[in-house]
Amino acid sequence: MTDKHLQIGIIVFDGMTSLDALAPFEVLARTPNSTCHLVWKHCRPIKGDTGLIVTPSLSFDDATQLDVIMVPGGPGQNDLMADEELLGFLRKQAAGAQWVTSVCTGSLLLAAAGLLNGYKATSHWLSLDFLRLFPVEVVPERVVIDRNRVTGGGVTSGLDFAFVLLSLLRGDEAARTLQLLMEYDPAPPFRSGHPDVADVGTVDAVRQLAAGMLEKRRAVCLEAARILAQR
Repeated sequence: MTDKHLQIGIIVFDGMTSLDALAPFEVLARTPNSTCHLVWKHCRPIKGDTGLIVTPSLSFDDATQLDVIMVPGGPGQNDLMADEELLGFLRKQAAGAQWVTSVCTGSLLLAAAGLLNGYKATSHWLSLDFLRLFPVEVVPERVVIDRNRVTGGGVTSGLDFAFVLLSLLRGDEAARTLQLLMEYDPAPPFRSGHPDVADVGTVDAVRQLAAGMLEKRRAVCLEAARILAQR
């Protein structure tokens, strides 16, 4: 499974949740016989939602056909739901890509581009209802595979997503070996990482914390779904 040199592109943008992109990058950049790029409209530094600055290594104009395209999420995703330069780039790349993928609310950008029409997909638990605004079969699981679409849930699922994708690209043994090399053996200190296991007070606190951002996300997703339906 290592014959072809793979070109892997991870989209980055201002206001992204950095771990959405960088956790998969840490795994996928170690994919045998591959090159992993951070991709954006330009190669100037961009700032994630917590202030981490990264520099894209490949611009849209310089990108040739990618074998894998991955889209992260984060608050900055809200401002990109109608960004035709990004959505057009995703459609163009998806037409020839081997795998079209996302983590967290990156799936909303894929949906806005029409790239999840008729596919099963997931997103961050707070945004699953927004994904349902699009012609997508929403599956609330940590990693969802449907044909050549692979989507991960919220933020930390990016690691699970990346090891699953690596196994699809280079086989289970490559993924298993790298998982041990990176000592990925999760043991969360609290049972509060998903609304199914967190107490009601914690779930309510998180919803309240995210309320303003989610209100804006609902509005931009409704508009993106309307535009998509007219295409």
